[in-house]
Amino acid sequence: MELATKLVQVGVGRDERTGAISMPVYQTATFRHPGLGRSTGFDYSRTGNPTRQALEDGICNLEGGRRGLAFASGMAAIMSVMLLFRPGDHLLVSDDLYGGTYRLFTTLCADYGLTFSFLDFTDLESLDHCITPKTKAVFVETPTNPLMKIVDLKALINLATQKGLLVIVDNTFFTPYLQRPLELGADLVLHSATKYIGGHNDVVAGLVVSNSEELGEKLAFIQNAAGAIPGPQDCWLLLRGMKTLAVRLEWAQASALRLARFLRQHPAVKKVYYPGLPDHPGYDLCRKQAGGFGAMLSFEVKSMEMVPEILKRLRIISFAESLGGVESLITYPETQTHADVPVEVRRRLGISECLLRLSVGLEHPDDLEADLSQALEF
Repeated sequence: MELATKLVQVGVGRDERTGAISMPVYQTATFRHPGLGRSTGFDYSRTGNPTRQALEDGICNLEGGRRGLAFASGMAAIMSVMLLFRPGDHLLVSDDLYGGTYRLFTTLCADYGLTFSFLDFTDLESLDHCITPKTKAVFVETPTNPLMKIVDLKALINLATQKGLLVIVDNTFFTPYLQRPLELGADLVLHSATKYIGGHNDVVAGLVVSNSEELGEKLAFIQNAAGAIPGPQDCWLLLRGMKTLAVRLEWAQASALRLARFLRQHPAVKKVYYPGLPDHPGYDLCRKQAGGFGAMLSFEVKSMEMVPEILKRLRIISFAESLGGVESLITYPETQTHADVPVEVRRRLGISECLLRLSVGLEHPDDLEADLSQALEF
């Protein structure tokens, strides 16, 4: 089946007793046993729940993996993956990444004894030079957040495999509809399912898919032992969101390309970061390894003084954190998503105080363009 069909069919036919098309919400904490030493396959909802199982099997199938696991948030998913490692282990991490991930790695994970090197993964030669005997994995976002760099996944995976390193890919921005890193040889792929998977700005969750049974079993132990799991209602919301992912992304990324072209020509805008523009450094690579360019873009305006006025003027696009929902959202990385990244690091990476990040939703592109146009009028 085509992936769009797989998305629509997630959860269908799992409730054989009633034939329910929509996967039921099993709102129960525990399950009655048929007898001593016997089980229905479900015992306690921290360990497993039929609604969550449908979600986990669904994302596993979509990513082409061996085991899917659901968590209470994207950060819970990342932290659970970090628990695969031991104090003293070293990881290579893409330098341009979500500020919450940077904060997790440099605080809790560092206190736990892990060490990290933050590197530009578009330069694989520099990556090779930073691998030490203690290096165990690489962690990469592509596109990166918020500067939309495109990393050559196949080349990165080949290098990591030669060195015996795990490859962990945050696939939140592109989802399995546009990009499937496990098919290229990555070991783990993860999502903040709050974003495109849920798609309606109404649920917080995380997902991880493993490319091996062994890693999957280790993560399942961590999931059960630590207990950072989503409830069945949240799992059902994600199942519902996944069914429309294809149509949502197709519409949103078409609108994003139009808005990127509009912003690039606007006199108040200094630079646009969107991989669907032919002059983007990762344009050709993105066309090769992904099925589209996504619906996320960033842009710099010509002065910091313009930022608060733009955010105040917007009428349709909401000034709010997060991304990937049906409503368009605009974020100011300087004080929101990347506030915990030290200012000197932000400037070195190119995250300026004039940068805005736009998640393009499902409103009509005429209205979104008009909203940006009036907000950028100086």
